[in-house]
Amino acid sequence: MNNTLQESNIILNVASEDKQSAIRRVGNKLVENGYVEAPYVEGMFAREESMTTYIGNGVAIPHSMPEYVQHIVKSGIVLAQYPDGVDFGNGNVAYLVIGIAGKGEEHMEVLSSIAIVCSEQENVDKLVHATTASEVIEVISQGESL
Repeated sequence: MNNTLQESNIILNVASEDKQSAIRRVGNKLVENGYVEAPYVEGMFAREESMTTYIGNGVAIPHSMPEYVQHIVKSGIVLAQYPDGVDFGNGNVAYLVIGIAGKGEEHMEVLSSIAIVCSEQENVDKLVHATTASEVIEVISQGESL
């Protein structure tokens, strides 16, 4: 997954915004960095409408519905850090919004790698308080090797 998460995919210290804007932000960054075509972002909104992508521990992982996978160019991850959080509804606040797109079989691999790293509150705390993109990559890389 290290090839998937680049410093250019990490957005630090984003001011709090609504859930739709946060999803649009990470989705548009996936488009901007060449991982997906624009329609994939619509699929991210459709996924959120059908079932929340908030996974707990202050983390949301927006991704698309299966019918939008043809818009994935290559696997990618975008991480947006929200020090003041984003309200994902039902009292769930995400401090990390991680947009993902996994090409083919890599989708579940990417999703599960991020979920494993973020299942440890200590890792989430480090990611929320990271001050550089390289710190974020280091935490995720170390978490993957657990």
